[in-house]
Formats: sequence, structure tokens, C-alpha cells
Amino acid sequence: MDHHKHERSSHRTSFFDRLWIVSPSSSSSSLLSARFIGLCFLVFVYYIGYAYLQELMFTLKGFDNTAWFLTCYQFFVYSILSFIHLGFAGLDQRRASYRSYILLALLTVTTMGLSNYAVVYLNYPTQVMFKCCKLIPVLIGGILIQKKKFNRYDIAAAVCMSTGLIFFTLADSKVHPKFNFYGVIIICSALVADAAIGNYQEKIMKEHHVSNVEIVFYSFMFGFGFVLSGLLITNNFFPSIEFWNKHPGPTYGYGLIFSVVGYLGIDIVLTLIKEYGALICVTVTTCRKAITIVLSFTLFSKPFVFDYIWSGLIVIVGIYLNVYSRNQTVFNAKIVSLAHYLFNFRWWPNILTPSTSQTLPL
Repeated sequence: MDHHKHERSSHRTSFFDRLWIVSPSSSSSSLLSARFIGLCFLVFVYYIGYAYLQELMFTLKGFDNTAWFLTCYQFFVYSILSFIHLGFAGLDQRRASYRSYILLALLTVTTMGLSNYAVVYLNYPTQVMFKCCKLIPVLIGGILIQKKKFNRYDIAAAVCMSTGLIFFTLADSKVHPKFNFYGVIIICSALVADAAIGNYQEKIMKEHHVSNVEIVFYSFMFGFGFVLSGLLITNNFFPSIEFWNKHPGPTYGYGLIFSVVGYLGIDIVLTLIKEYGALICVTVTTCRKAITIVLSFTLFSKPFVFDYIWSGLIVIVGIYLNVYSRNQTVFNAKIVSLAHYLFNFRWWPNILTPSTSQTLPL
């Protein structure tokens, strides 16, 4: 009985809590707490670093041909880190079947491998914008496969995202000399697999009561085997190693940091969702993605047009419509609270309040 209690408490404890990097406190639910600020800071540091290193590696001439080897290397590092994480969590028993994890690994390989490969053909900001719009394949798949019914906010969110993506991509095709529509097909395929992953992970966790870290470990362990086999079959493994050995710093070095910060970023996002909810987490990660896109244009010289801004804003509106449809009660409460704060603010313009009061005669 004590063992099960300990195991359940371990499931709720993140990798950072175990390492004391961000220690939980009794006031962790407050958005002004040191813990929340620390988690947000780490989200920005890890994912901005992840995005910067991913784009930086692809600036190395010839690195495009080793995009799948990068995925293999990334899966290898993730497997090691998740194995260490399992040890911290004290989980030594597999709950779900190997068959479930093999299918999940195939989906993970598809989404992460194609996301890395899409950078070869697309501007990095365009790839980020597409990854923001996972709702679209989720909604289409739910309607066609599961006959689900979605509310008007989900439909409006999908329309906004689709419209924003279309105009963002058209702007990219005008100013990006190496734009290739094949990259759009690749990133859309990655999105479809990413949407399927969420549903399948949820199914495994509900049926077998599996922890996040167990799913991550087996997904990346089997995924590493799949990518390695694919590289050997296509005869890309040894040429990739030969290329990486010639440039160990920008390949092995950057790739290691890229993989470590990516894994730690996943854990931080999961912690944010557990402790503060999806609404706060989406707000933080959306700001992070916006900064990533701005830095991409700033640090890596590329042409810019105003179309990027307004089409990106349309996508952001779609993201928040989707969040609102899932959290209407929380969202409405925050809107009412904000309105109450603004209209009772002592420096609010006097025009909104009468200067003198009048009493009507009875």
C-alpha cells in the first residue's frame, strides 16, 4: 500500500522538483509566485534555445542531408534522459504493452523526424506557425473518424488557423527564394501524426494508468531503433556519421544541447499544465513562439514582409478561440475580473464616471 502511495506521488513530481531546480511551495498556484515565474523563465530559455540551435545547425552547409540522423541522435539522448527520469520517479514496472508503445513510437518518429526534415524546405518561422495549428488535423480527424461534434468556437478557431497559415505561407513563398511546397506537405504530415499522438497517449494513460515518463521512455527507445534501422536500410547512417565527425562542434555538440533542452522543455510544459492549467500554459508557450519567430528573423537574416504579422495574429486568435472553447468558465471569470479591475481603477478616465451625483425627487 505504501509503495502505491509513493508511486502515485512520484507521478505528480516533475524532473525539476526531484533535482530541486524549481522547488514547489504552498503558494505555487499564484501567478506571482517565484515558482510560476521560474517555470515561465525556464520555458522561454529551453524552447528559445531549442529553436535557435535547430535553425543554427541547418545553416551548416551539407547538414540538410543528415536531418534524419539528427532525429536519431535526438531520440538517443531522449531515451537516456527519460531512463534517468524513470530512476528519479522510482518507476520500475512497465504498465502498457510493447505493442502500444511501438505504435506510439512510430507516430513520434513521424512527427519529430518530419518536423526536423521540414526545416530543409521551409523558413523556420513558417514551420513554427504550422506547429501552432495542431487543432486542424485533430478537428478533421474527429469529424471523419470518430463522428465527433465540435462547437462553434472550435470551428472558428480552425478557420482562423487555416486562413492565417495560408496567408503566412503565401508571404513566405514570395520572399523566400528556396521555398518549396514539398516542405508544406512534410510539416502537414508531421502535424497529422502529432494530432494522433495526443489521442493515443490519452487512451494509453486512461486504460493502463501510465505515467508521462514511462510513455516518453518507451516511445523514444523504440523510436530510436526505428530511425536507426531506417538510416541503415537507406545507407544514410555511415555517410551522416562521416559528415558529423568532420564538424563535431556544430553537430554532436549543438545536437546534444538541442536534445537536452528539448527534453527538459517537455517536462516544464507538463508541469505548467498540471499546476496552472491549459489556459496559462498556452499563453506562456504562445508568447514563447512569438519571440522565437521574432528572434529567427533577427538572428538569421531573412526577408520580412508585413504579411507575416497580420497572418500570424490571425493564427493566434485561432489558438485562443480553441483554448476558450475548452475553458469557457475560467476564461469568462478572468474576463470579468479584468473588466472589474479596469473599471474600478482609480486612474481610469473621469469621463466614464459622472462628476456629480443627482437625486431624483420621489
